[in-house]
Amino acid sequence: MTTLTQPPSNTLSLNYLLKQRSKWAGPNRVKCVYAFEPTSFGIGSNRVDWQSSCAILSSKVFSEEKSSSSSNSTGNNNSTADNIAAVNGHKTAVTDLNLVPINGSADNAKSLPPKPLTISDLSPAPMHGSQLRVAYQGVPGAYSEAAAGKAYPNCEAIPCDQFEVAFQAVELWIADRAVLPVENSLGGSIHRNYDLLLRHRLHIVGEVQLPVHHCLLALPGVRKEYLSRVISHPQALAQCEHTLTKLGLNVVREAVDDTAGAAEFVAVNCLRDTAAIASARAAELYGLQVLADGIQDDPSNVTRFVMLAREPIIPRTDRPFKTSIVFAHDKGTSVLFKVLSAFAFRNISLTKIESRPHRNRPIRLVDDANVGTAKHFEYLFYVDFEASMADVRAQNALAEVQEFTSFLRVLGSYPMDMTPWTPSSRGN
Repeated sequence: MTTLTQPPSNTLSLNYLLKQRSKWAGPNRVKCVYAFEPTSFGIGSNRVDWQSSCAILSSKVFSEEKSSSSSNSTGNNNSTADNIAAVNGHKTAVTDLNLVPINGSADNAKSLPPKPLTISDLSPAPMHGSQLRVAYQGVPGAYSEAAAGKAYPNCEAIPCDQFEVAFQAVELWIADRAVLPVENSLGGSIHRNYDLLLRHRLHIVGEVQLPVHHCLLALPGVRKEYLSRVISHPQALAQCEHTLTKLGLNVVREAVDDTAGAAEFVAVNCLRDTAAIASARAAELYGLQVLADGIQDDPSNVTRFVMLAREPIIPRTDRPFKTSIVFAHDKGTSVLFKVLSAFAFRNISLTKIESRPHRNRPIRLVDDANVGTAKHFEYLFYVDFEASMADVRAQNALAEVQEFTSFLRVLGSYPMDMTPWTPSSRGN
């Protein structure tokens, strides 16, 4: 398997992903995608054959003679640990695999038939963070990194310089999951990620809500009266506008790509006249001091993140679930009332409805002999509702919605984030 080399900045970039994809596209490489093409390894044309072949190819099987391994086991207690094969990240004893021997000794002739691979051998990476690689947008210390850690504890967080790169990192198997923000309680929806959800074929498998706690950071020894500029993400600047004025910081405010990136910029360039708005973890990572803590104007500042994966999860009914869909109709917004009534009739609560211009068909022309030609915007509608796709009510509602719409796609059915949280306050 190809060893991945980190890009120079330790943050995944779009150019880096494109180079890696071209390197993996050689004729003698196994591509972990769902395009079942015959390769030189003899992989079958269906998914079961593909999974079995990948599992066996990824196993590290030591083909030692049975007699020599048994003799070593009497004199060395570590021989058992040496004969371990890793299948899909799970350690399995070679003797448990019962693989077909490759030599023709008498002992091998008496070996048992090969044991079929079980579902545990082909199981995906664990769902709760162990050994998971999770992509997020930003640099270490970003709120997205904190959301990734909350969603998948003990995961390996992979920073990406763009939202698009985080999507592609999962699609190219560089990462197992992506954690990306979709809306903020003060700033509203993050439209870029809603557009990317429609463009890519990843599935929403969970959500996490993260309280945002902003801090004013500067180099050690710098006082507030020395500052002439404050930099941060545009939403962070807007969320702290009134507090900055109360602190007497009537200075230039400049927008950058992300909050942690602002802290890194101040630290790397030793800017003693510039402060950054970022998290307390960013201050710890980049050696900055906290001039003011909890400077957000509204303590109830929460950002909602979604977790994305290549495969959907199986919906359940034993816990609260949420389902996200997107739909459109050729006749414009007149169908919206019928769609909403399909959920209201079945007592299904909507938690979000968002409209976005239809990129492929942005304008719709309506000819009327009396008033002439009218131009209307075409829209896509994103809807979140509180029900699992395993619920019969949700299935019937979507069946009815499909009758009214020309396009309908389920983005994911996933567990709701039910963890309690308390508003951030100054001084905490």
